Amino acid sequence: MYDTSDSHPDIHWPSGFSPADAHSFHRAQAVVPGPPERSFTLLTDVANWPKWVPGCEEVSSVTLTQTFEVVWAGHRFEVFVGESVPPRRIGWLGIGGGVMLYQAWLLTETADGTEVVVENAVRADVPKPLDTLSRDWAERLNELWLAQLGKLSEDPRDGDRAS
Repeated sequence: MYDTSDSHPDIHWPSGFSPADAHSFHRAQAVVPGPPERSFTLLTDVANWPKWVPGCEEVSSVTLTQTFEVVWAGHRFEVFVGESVPPRRIGWLGIGGGVMLYQAWLLTETADGTEVVVENAVRADVPKPLDTLSRDWAERLNELWLAQLGKLSEDPRDGDRAS
């Protein structure tokens, strides 16, 4: 459904979740301060997701495990970690609310900090529970990206004050 050339060549998509298979696809990138290890630690600190991820109401685990549950936007998602290569890449599959979403992160050290690339490929089992073709869905993914970018962009010298 989407042009696969839009995807970063280093993203490892699970079978059936490439941009070409997606009902919705979102890609964003930015450079954030600090080394990749810092960004990786923040992204995988699942216990704190409800504090800063928009719509994240609850996480069933205090650490990143192979599977855990997340309540996001009123829907329960089972999350399966598909790839974890600290501090370079992380990817997880979320299934719930009639939606399957694979989110992949690439973290690359640069002279200015860490280049962060995130891509989301979304597939829907049914057309309406979470309408992945609607403008609202794209806005939710953008809101999610902006919050994640904001968290990763916080000055690391602020420590726990930013949490």
